[in-house]
Amino acid sequence: MKMNKYVKEFLHRGLMFSGFGPIVAGIISLFEPMPIKNGKTIFVAILSTYLLAFIHAGSSVFNTVEKWSPSKTAFIHLGTLYVSYLLCYLINSWIPFDIKVVGIFTAIFTVGYFAIWLPVYFSVKSASKKMNIKLKS
Repeated sequence: MKMNKYVKEFLHRGLMFSGFGPIVAGIISLFEPMPIKNGKTIFVAILSTYLLAFIHAGSSVFNTVEKWSPSKTAFIHLGTLYVSYLLCYLINSWIPFDIKVVGIFTAIFTVGYFAIWLPVYFSVKSASKKMNIKLKS
């Protein structure tokens, strides 16, 4: 079975950076002590942040899929990150499972996502335009 090049790259990127997840969990526990009830709580925090970092890093491959439009790429990336973060936060009880809280999380996450990615998109678009002008002259 031949593996799709994007799947390979997703796995490669995810494995390269997934180790940062448990480091983030440790930093969070320094500033906001986790409700450590037993070893299971620690294990779940380490595993979930590892998976979160794996998915976060791996999902950057979506930006390299040339047949996808920028809007399709953005919404698939946004959806992947949103589900990953929401599940991680809920599993670790970093936010309560309450529809109002999830709604607030969703709003903040979405605004934050576009606040980061819109300037990146427009700066890359501007740089590409300048490069194309130089190449044509």
